[in-house]
Amino acid sequence: MVLRTRKPGSSSREGRCRDPTRIPPGAGVGAESRLLSLRKVARPVARHSWSVSSFDDLVVGDEWETPRRTVTQSDVVWFAGLSGDFNPIHVDHSRTGSSPFGQPIAHGLLGLAIGSGLFSQAPRVDTLAFLAILEWKFHRPIRFGDTIQGIARVDALEPTANGRRGVVTWYRRILNQDGHLVQDGRTQTLVRGRSRGRS
Repeated sequence: MVLRTRKPGSSSREGRCRDPTRIPPGAGVGAESRLLSLRKVARPVARHSWSVSSFDDLVVGDEWETPRRTVTQSDVVWFAGLSGDFNPIHVDHSRTGSSPFGQPIAHGLLGLAIGSGLFSQAPRVDTLAFLAILEWKFHRPIRFGDTIQGIARVDALEPTANGRRGVVTWYRRILNQDGHLVQDGRTQTLVRGRSRGRS
């Protein structure tokens, strides 16, 4: 067997790297416009980070809308297994026809749990702890297939530890796809702030 090696300085078609931004000889009509299009596609793009707000960024009265989330039968079955709450109003389709709602409904606490996840995204805050549910009310049932969305408002701000953190009181609402109020209440979280000295 004879192994052929390429001498230094020599060229071969297999080892040659073609510059995609260079117009080769004899490329023909339209090659320049295609090259310009390629350069436009290949231009650098900006990368945007997912910003996280501190306690100092929050203002009383500011509101945020969360993403939307559809509640499915699978969610209800999963939550029943996790919580152990197999109340027939949630899982027994043969009996719910005579219930006040006429069909199975989601657990109220499932709506609260999903809402909690939605609220963690809007606003995106540097939360250190969930402190309290001051009050929470369940106004309407969540039916299978309902799409819910949250609206969060800053109700009060109480700085602590020389501004290193603070207690935020929120008024939070959960609405369905028709804009009807499903649940609402006031909660408190502990949020990291920008340090202003030693406590």
